[in-house]
Amino acid sequence: MAGSNGKQKTVRDMVLSLGLISLAAGVIYVFVPHDDSEPDVRRVDYRVELLTARRAASYPVAAPEGLPDTWKATSVRFQGDQFDAWHLGFHAPDGDYVQVEQSTQKPSAFIEEATQGGEESKTTRQIGDRTWTRYTGGRYDALVLTEKDSTTVVAGTGSLEQLTEMARALKTE
Repeated sequence: MAGSNGKQKTVRDMVLSLGLISLAAGVIYVFVPHDDSEPDVRRVDYRVELLTARRAASYPVAAPEGLPDTWKATSVRFQGDQFDAWHLGFHAPDGDYVQVEQSTQKPSAFIEEATQGGEESKTTRQIGDRTWTRYTGGRYDALVLTEKDSTTVVAGTGSLEQLTEMARALKTE
């Protein structure tokens, strides 16, 4: 009989320990603050980089004008040593990502990289006085404008309407 009483105490002690641990975890969960909302995206100011790129690039560098404040610039860079590559990334109002990429690099290689595997479709969009070609199937959908001096790619996870809105807002100086 003495052996069975010891086993009962062991099981009882384990159940009590488990209950105490569960209670402690519940208290910690209730009193430790936690935020389930999306983190606030940090806005970057790209004016200085844009001025630098416009002075240094061999083509007219494009940047959006007139977009609502709900579009947040999140990344910017200009690499003059690599095909005068201009990049400007945005967090769109609905949380999607839209980027503007420009370069003097060979269009096929540049478009492949900027769309991350997108392929040219037969669909075009007339935006202003320019005809943009739609690319799909890669990581990003894109609108592509190939000109004499450079290629411009507006790409991202955003909708075609968001890509079009960005392309429409692009201005060169």
